[in-house]
Amino acid sequence: IIKRLDPKAEKSANSVAWQFHVEKVPVVVVTDAGNNRMRIMIALKQAAKLSPAELLRLSQANFDTALDARYAIAQGLLWATYIHPCSEFHERQFIAGIGQTVNAANSYGTTYSSGLLSFGGGDSRGIIQRDLIDKLIKKGQEI
Repeated sequence: IIKRLDPKAEKSANSVAWQFHVEKVPVVVVTDAGNNRMRIMIALKQAAKLSPAELLRLSQANFDTALDARYAIAQGLLWATYIHPCSEFHERQFIAGIGQTVNAANSYGTTYSSGLLSFGGGDSRGIIQRDLIDKLIKKGQEI
């Protein structure tokens, strides 16, 4: 699936990580078969540079517009990330997860949206960026 999205994608030597680009955004996918987990991750910025207002906004987005993708802090960085069990994942869900994560990365600082939906009970009022998800699903479908 990843090679269909980016023919230049590279797999790590231990076969647990992929690095590739979607819309010029560098994406990393890490798998952990032993624990049935996978992560789609995009590094955004140094966590130490986040203001209290940005941290609040990220938490609000995690509630209503980031949806399945999330903003998270690890290893001193702010990430757009998507975490899911591997074996329960279907191809369209995986591709949509990549799209949501890229949308969350691209909309950081503006709408903070994964592009899928917006939960109406939250504090965010953003633009939905569903177009990228639909484009990736079409591109990632088996030929």
